[in-house]
Amino acid sequence: MRAHFRFTPVRRLLAVAAFGLAASAAGAQGVPPPPSVQVPGFFHQALGGHTVTALYDGYVRLAPQLLQGLEAKEIQTLLARSFQAGEDGVQTAVNAYLVHDGNNLILVDAGAARCFGPSMGHLVDNLRAAGYRPEEVDTVLLTHLHPDHVCGLVSAEGQAVFSRATVWGAKQDADYWLDPGAAATAPEARRAFFGMARAALAPYVEQGRFRTFAKGETETLPGGIGVVPTPGHTPGHVSYLLQSGAERLLIWGDIIHAHGVQFARPVVSIEFDVDPAQAVRSRAAILARAANEGWWVAGAHLPFPGLGRVRPEATGYAWVPVEYGPLREGGAQQGK
Repeated sequence: MRAHFRFTPVRRLLAVAAFGLAASAAGAQGVPPPPSVQVPGFFHQALGGHTVTALYDGYVRLAPQLLQGLEAKEIQTLLARSFQAGEDGVQTAVNAYLVHDGNNLILVDAGAARCFGPSMGHLVDNLRAAGYRPEEVDTVLLTHLHPDHVCGLVSAEGQAVFSRATVWGAKQDADYWLDPGAAATAPEARRAFFGMARAALAPYVEQGRFRTFAKGETETLPGGIGVVPTPGHTPGHVSYLLQSGAERLLIWGDIIHAHGVQFARPVVSIEFDVDPAQAVRSRAAILARAANEGWWVAGAHLPFPGLGRVRPEATGYAWVPVEYGPLREGGAQQGK
């Protein structure tokens, strides 16, 4: 005896719906939950025989009102053009750079650690994710002594994070930021920066591992790295020029804070500049030089990884970011 089932249109619709629900349930069981955190913040870039690794420390939000030297309306127009206008301020990256020359591991700037809240302080985690350990770093070069560049030198307990490293900075910057007398006469908004700089450098000073260089005294820096004075943002702000083969990379610290504004209008300064007029002159000179020479550039506050080149555009400049690709031509696309 055989049973015969007749599929009416209603029954057929119900069967299809049931099958679809079952398939959806099966598919859902095999799909992982969406990620809740970003991938580690590091990026490798080959420079001749060297490898430069950009390290993301985090971000800070800068209020547009901090930018000076241009009408507020024009600043807002420039920010809107780069989709950066917003009530919460402009999200601004904090980057550092690790140079591997085959003999030395040289870190340029050390991030903010916990000096400015939980949105920063990820440099060491990203250093480890990139395959390195803090104790392997033998040299730290500081572009200047602001907290978002030096606070990462020490742990929350005040211990040296880079236990083997010698830390270098410009003498003019150290003389200013480590001087209690300068702190007493500084604008109130900047006074806390002096104490942060002293605390960050304290264990290195005590152990004889903090050294300074004056203008023209750069031949002792490891890796053959050159120093380009770029004062203004701070009294002794410097940029570091790395050459390997035919390639050159300028790690320029805080030449640019607001990329959506200051490339197009280099005359714009920021409230944190100790000498705004000098900062504008330094920015104009280094932008022209980087563009004319075709240098690679690495910027502490450019969108991560902050690596790219500068080209002239209209009366200012434009930023051309690096493109993701193999570390070296013909090499593997990515690790496993």
